[in-house]
Amino acid sequence: MQESNLSRSFITFANMECKGSSKLYEFLSINIAKDAELLDLCLAVPKGQPVPNLLFGAVHYLLFKGNEHQLRDYYRSITIQPKQIGNETFGYFKDFCIRYRDEIIPILKSKLVQTNEVRRCGYLYPTFSWIYNKTQQPLSIIEIGTSAGLQLLWDTYSYSYGTKETVGNKNARVHITSEVKGDHFPIVLSESPPIVSKIGLDLNINDLSDPEDYLWLKALIWPEHQERLELFVQAAANLKENPIQLVEGDGVLLLSEVVETLPADSTICIFHTHVANQIPTESKHELVERIASLGRKRDVFHIYNNMWDRQLHLDYYVNGKEFKNTIGDTDGHGRWFEWNLERS
Repeated sequence: MQESNLSRSFITFANMECKGSSKLYEFLSINIAKDAELLDLCLAVPKGQPVPNLLFGAVHYLLFKGNEHQLRDYYRSITIQPKQIGNETFGYFKDFCIRYRDEIIPILKSKLVQTNEVRRCGYLYPTFSWIYNKTQQPLSIIEIGTSAGLQLLWDTYSYSYGTKETVGNKNARVHITSEVKGDHFPIVLSESPPIVSKIGLDLNINDLSDPEDYLWLKALIWPEHQERLELFVQAAANLKENPIQLVEGDGVLLLSEVVETLPADSTICIFHTHVANQIPTESKHELVERIASLGRKRDVFHIYNNMWDRQLHLDYYVNGKEFKNTIGDTDGHGRWFEWNLERS
C-alpha cells in the first residue's frame, strides 16, 4: 500500500509540477514510479514531507557536494552543457541512488523541503499593496514556514509585471518578473507599503550563513532553473544587508503570542506559501481558529495557498467581520498568477 501511494506521488509530481518546467525531473519521476527498489528507498522519508522533492533534493545535494557519477552530466546546474535525456539517464539515476544509498537515507530522514521560492513574492507584492490600500495602516508581517526568511524581504525587492513600469524598491539588487493572467490586473503601489514589524516562524530555521543550510536550499532548486538559482543567490546576499527576526518553533502555536507583541496601530498580515501541504489537517484547522480569534480583537489578514486547494487565498477580518477571497491560481515557482480581487 505504501509503495502504491509513493508511486502515485511521483506520477502526480511529474504531471502537475514538472510538465513544462523540468524535463529531467518529469522523466525521472515517471520511471521512479515504476521502480520498486527506489520506491523502497523513499520509505525513509518522514510522514508529511513531499517525497519527490526530498529525493531529488538529496541527490542534487550530493552532486553539489562532489559525489562522482555519470549522472552529473545531465544536470544543468552542475555542467554547462548537459547531455540530452535518454533511456540511459534513469539507469544512471538509479545507480547513483543505490551506490550512495547510505548517504541518501540520512538526508531523507533529517532534511526538510523548505524551498525559499523568491519569485513567489511576485504575487505577494500586489496582495500586500491591496491590503495597505484598504487599511491605510503600516503592516506587521508574520510568515509561517519561513525557512531562511527570503520571502519576508518582499518589500526590499523590485517588480515588473509585463509593463514598462518597475515598482517596489527601485534600488533593489533583486528584481522579480511575473506574468498576470486573466482579465484583471492588480493595482500595485509604486513603492513598498510601510512595514513596522517582520517575524518569521519555522520548526527548522535555515541559516544562510551556514554553508550546509545554504547548499541544501540550493539543492532544492531544480537543475534547469538557472533564473531561480540566480534569484536565490541574490536574495541570500540581500538578507545579509537586511537581517530579520526568525523564531524557531511551531508557527501555529506561537502565533497568538507573537501577535501580542506587535504595534496596535498596525495591520496584522499572516502569510505562508505552499508550506501548508506539510501541515497536519488538525493543525490547519487550529490555525484558522486562532486567526478567527485574533480577528475578533483586531484587523488581521491571512494570505495562503496549498492549504485546502492549490489556489491563492486572502481571508481577513475587519472590524470583527469575516471576508473570504480567492485571488486565483498561481504557478508553483511564481512565474505567473491570476488576480481576481476587486479593487480595495
